[in-house]
Amino acid sequence: MKFLFPNIRPLLILGVILLLLLNYNIVAFGLESDLFGIIFSVGLFCIGGRKTNFKVNYLLVGLILILEFVSFRLHTKSLHLLSLLLLVCLVYYYLTTKFSFISLICILLFSTIFNKFFEHLTTEIKQALCENVYLVLKNFIAIDKIEGVNFYINGAKISIDTACMGLSMFKTGLLTGAILLTLEEKKQKHHFSVLQIVLFCLIIMMLNIISNYFRIITLILLHCTEENILHHTIGLICFVLYQVLPMLFIIRYFKPQKEEAVVAEARNKIAPILFSFAVLIATSIEMKSKLNLDLLTDLDPKYDIGKGEWVNDEVFKIQSPEKLTYIKTPSHKPLICWTGNGYKITESKAIFVEKEKIWFNKMEKNNIEYISLWWYECDRKKYTSFIEVMLMKLIYGKPIRLINETTLFHANNKNKAF
Repeated sequence: MKFLFPNIRPLLILGVILLLLLNYNIVAFGLESDLFGIIFSVGLFCIGGRKTNFKVNYLLVGLILILEFVSFRLHTKSLHLLSLLLLVCLVYYYLTTKFSFISLICILLFSTIFNKFFEHLTTEIKQALCENVYLVLKNFIAIDKIEGVNFYINGAKISIDTACMGLSMFKTGLLTGAILLTLEEKKQKHHFSVLQIVLFCLIIMMLNIISNYFRIITLILLHCTEENILHHTIGLICFVLYQVLPMLFIIRYFKPQKEEAVVAEARNKIAPILFSFAVLIATSIEMKSKLNLDLLTDLDPKYDIGKGEWVNDEVFKIQSPEKLTYIKTPSHKPLICWTGNGYKITESKAIFVEKEKIWFNKMEKNNIEYISLWWYECDRKKYTSFIEVMLMKLIYGKPIRLINETTLFHANNKNKAF
């Protein structure tokens, strides 16, 4: 103990480094997918950190405990990575007594959990935007009809791509807002309250929707929906006009009023950090064990697994002349997988088949249309909610799978050979 307490600071830094090395694969994957966002978010603590009387220990330890419980049960690497980042923030707070709520929001923003949440909303938001664009433009130009994200004008079809209302533009807007808030704090030598930060973030989200709304209108009026320089230029112009400039105007009315708190060094306790280390080490060891996904356990006999093959540990494929079927882990949402492979989702909605609710998608690639039906399955029952099935797996430990069936679509509504 005589050695421990005088050297607690270097020991904590060493402990963080060793824990990150223990989770090297998870950290490397996170950096590969979002290097700039993670470095920017953690670095913002050094730039915008401030002393606070808010009980940060309780907040961060509580978040770590919840995230690690889910990670331990479900082997969710993204949540475990987020816990590691929160531990870095907790140690930084212990060493400096400074904390940045703006940076905390950025860390959550660049976490995979936010990506998944946003991806589940993107299609619905984009279709809602397209419907509103149609209601406005039909009064000025001749639009034959709209189907999902497809506009039919004078017999020609104009499709809005997935990038519109995309995750990158959404993050860029919030990042710009975080920079503005931090610079304003430095300029005024005061700090924003948590309520002010949350309110400004909500305003940024609304500006992002407005920006994408006018972006879609401009793309349709210019008949520019293909990926080219003009397409990206329109996106940047709309981002500046409808997000950056309004933020620069609105920030003038967001005045930071809080002075930096006077905090005694003794208020930071080492116990919460040691507890967090113990939880993270236990989860790190569990994450290295192989998880039994049980994707094919108790599968409906109509799926002939003898004719299928494993694409990877999380995806099993069965292909026949009539249908292509994927059996996956729940995290592999078909909308994301298909758009990632160049397909355009033209329609997405929930339908009932044999009194069970499932998802219906119409999509196209190379002028060929497809019908894709998918659902989550547990105990032979179908579900459409990702959150619902993951809660079932978390609480009851039951195997969950996602089933996706795809066939060719023809105008006569008959599904023919895939």
